[in-house]
Amino acid sequence: MNKSELAVKLAKKVGLTQAKAAEVVDSIFNANKGIIAVELDAGRKVTVPGFGTFATRKRGSRQGRNPATGKTIQIKARHYAGFKAGKTFKEKVAK
Repeated sequence: MNKSELAVKLAKKVGLTQAKAAEVVDSIFNANKGIIAVELDAGRKVTVPGFGTFATRKRGSRQGRNPATGKTIQIKARHYAGFKAGKTFKEKVAK
């Protein structure tokens, strides 16, 4: 399912127009200015009870290898987005 299909299902489920549902989905999930992205960028986590938690995590610097040359390189530390599924969500998916 993609974002537009999600908007169509949301519109049918809660009685919104498809345009309004698409606006709602985009305001939550847009990678640049969506609610989740803005909160993670600010260093805060987003918890949806029963569904899961979006948070930033830190990966330390480490050594890697250039696959083309085999030369050892240093990979910088960085932050990345992570998701941990909630108990109810996990139980629903694990049939």
